[in-house]
Amino acid sequence: MAISHILICRTDNIGDVILTLPLTAYIKQRFPGVKISFLCRAYAASVVRYCSTVDAVIEMESLVDPAAYFAESDIDVILFAQLDKRLAAAAHKARIPVRIGNAYRTWFNWWHCNRPVHFTRGGSDSHEAQLNFKYLRPLGIDYIPELAAIPAMYHFKIPHDPVLDQMLRPYRFNLIIHPKSNGHGREWPSDYFVQLAKSLGKQRDLHVWVTGSAAEGQWLADNAPELLQLPNVSNVCGKFTLAELACFIHAADGLIASGTGPLHMSAAFGQRTIGLFPGARSMHPGRWGALGIRARSLCQPIVDCNGCKIKHALTCDCMRNISPDLVERNVLEWVDQKRTVDDQVGIK
Repeated sequence: MAISHILICRTDNIGDVILTLPLTAYIKQRFPGVKISFLCRAYAASVVRYCSTVDAVIEMESLVDPAAYFAESDIDVILFAQLDKRLAAAAHKARIPVRIGNAYRTWFNWWHCNRPVHFTRGGSDSHEAQLNFKYLRPLGIDYIPELAAIPAMYHFKIPHDPVLDQMLRPYRFNLIIHPKSNGHGREWPSDYFVQLAKSLGKQRDLHVWVTGSAAEGQWLADNAPELLQLPNVSNVCGKFTLAELACFIHAADGLIASGTGPLHMSAAFGQRTIGLFPGARSMHPGRWGALGIRARSLCQPIVDCNGCKIKHALTCDCMRNISPDLVERNVLEWVDQKRTVDDQVGIK
C-alpha cells in the first residue's frame, strides 16, 4: 500500500519521547514526501514541535474522542511506540489501515494492532533508541542503526530567547546541572554536586545553573542547601516551561544529569552533555545513555551493588563510584576547548 501519513504515539516521559524521534528522520528518508504526525502528552509537545522531521504534533489531552479524530483523519499507519489501551482501541474502532504495536506479553495490542511486533525491552541489551526501530518491521524495514548513527538523525531547530540569552551572557562558560530525575533513574549524590560546584568555583567566568522542577528545587533547598548558596551557582528550578528549558539548554555551554529527560534533550540538541549512570542492566548507558554528537556517558559500576537491586532506590554505590574529580576533569576539557575556540575568534 502507498503510505502518505504516519502517526507515532509516545505518551510517556520526555526522555522516552526524545529517544523515539530518530524514527521520524529515518522514515522521512525511506518514504520521501510522507507526512509524520506525533502524538504525545501536552507537556512534551513544545519540544517535539522543535523537531523539523515532525510535521504535526497532537496533544493527547486534546483528544476528547480519539476514535472520531482517527476516523476523520487521513492516517494510513499508526505506530504505538508505547502501550496506550485507549488509543489502540480507538484506532481499531476507526479502522486505521495499519496499526503497529508491541504484542509481547500484551494481549491488548495483540487484539487491537493488526501489524504486531514482538520484542522485550526490559531484558534487552540494546539501547532504547535502537529498540524503537523494531516498530518499522511491518513496513518492510528490518534495520537497527548503530548507536553512532543516531545523533545524525536528530533535527532540532531551537529558537533563541533574548531573556534567557541575557541571563547567560555575563559568563564565559555556563554549565547546567540537573541533580534530580523525577524518580525515573538513579541519581548522583547531592553532596557530589556540592563538591563539583565548589571546585568549579575556581574557574574564572564559569557559572553553574541548577535546573529542575519547583518540587525538585525545594528538595535541594531542604537536603542540599549548601549547593544553592554557593556564589558561583544560580538556582532556576521551577522557573522555566519545558520549551524555555529547551532554549536555555541549547544556549548554554554544557549539561550534567543522570538518566532523565533534560539529559536526552541536551544530547539530542547537540549540546555538550555528560550522563551519569549506574551499572544495572536495565539502567546502564548501553540501554539509556545520552546520544548526541557531543554527549558522553560516565559509568563506574560495582560488581555487587545492592542499591541497583532496589527498584525505587534514589541512588546507589555505582553512582557514588563516579567521583566528582572524574566529572570535573570532563568539564574542564569542555572549558579548555571553548577557551581555545573563543581565543581563535577573538572573544574575550
